[in-house]
Amino acid sequence: MYGTVMTAKLKGSLEDLRLISKEWEAAHPVAGYVGQDILVGDDGETVVSVVRFESKALYQQLADDPAQDEWWRARMMPLLDGEPQWIDGTWHGTG
Repeated sequence: MYGTVMTAKLKGSLEDLRLISKEWEAAHPVAGYVGQDILVGDDGETVVSVVRFESKALYQQLADDPAQDEWWRARMMPLLDGEPQWIDGTWHGTG
């Protein structure tokens, strides 16, 4: 399994972040998309989003899509305080 982790500071509300994430899932049936989880730090403003895909190739297909970048900048970026940090990689289970 492959995916990405985003770390950022939340400028908008957590509820808006959740709603827009669910909106994306409903409107963008993406091949290989497994799911997303969002952690909000105890400080109430640090957010960590974990997004999982079946493979690196399927993740890269979405990441390279100009329409996805346009959607991200129009819908998600306004909820964040500055550019997020991204870490892409392979998930390894511990069990």
